[in-house]
Amino acid sequence: MIKIAPSILSADFARLGEEVQAVARAGADYIHIDVMDGHFVPNITIGPPVVRAIKRIATVPLDVHLMISDPDRYIDAFAEAGAALLTVHVEALPHLHRTLSYIRSLGLKAGVALNPSTPVSSLDEIAAEVDLILVMSVNPGFGAQSFIPRSTVKIRAVREMLDRIGSRALIEVDGGIDLQTAGAVVSAGVDVLVAGNAIFATPDPAAAVRALRAAGEQAAAQRPPRGNA
Repeated sequence: MIKIAPSILSADFARLGEEVQAVARAGADYIHIDVMDGHFVPNITIGPPVVRAIKRIATVPLDVHLMISDPDRYIDAFAEAGAALLTVHVEALPHLHRTLSYIRSLGLKAGVALNPSTPVSSLDEIAAEVDLILVMSVNPGFGAQSFIPRSTVKIRAVREMLDRIGSRALIEVDGGIDLQTAGAVVSAGVDVLVAGNAIFATPDPAAAVRALRAAGEQAAAQRPPRGNA
């Protein structure tokens, strides 16, 4: 089943609680929260207090994506704030295995994100240690960017790598995901669709969640069973 993770980066922060509850009622599987520090990416967003506030009203797990220069300093804070899944960037960490092990020791799912220019081979030594791999299909930092078409090639490479080692880790994609791009990335092997503008910039975010899931499920029905690709 394809999972949908609405990204609050595109939500109306004056109505954030209401919008989070609306997409959860519509069947969203996660709430995706982008944390940016103005150093690792050229934007500043939110920190643990906002995650803690969302946790109080969210009825689905919080998928927290740390786009920050020194994620090790903040893992405890985001875990305590209510993250269920914590994703860090391979580009930001010299000791990635240690970081992933620590995240898991706290009872959280551990994810690793790849920027568009980062090769899949950078995950060779730690692929067996992750619960999720996030493929960035835009250069991170801002919402409403256009999908990078070559991202489907990278997604296929990630899927082949996971199948080769027998991993059940999920593949997530973030950046330019909408009704036009969802089918292509799901066909390539994606399990989780992160979408911000395509959901929260519409007149009916709940309907947008349902439509995106339908597009993803239609593509998923055409791909081979996992492990037999």
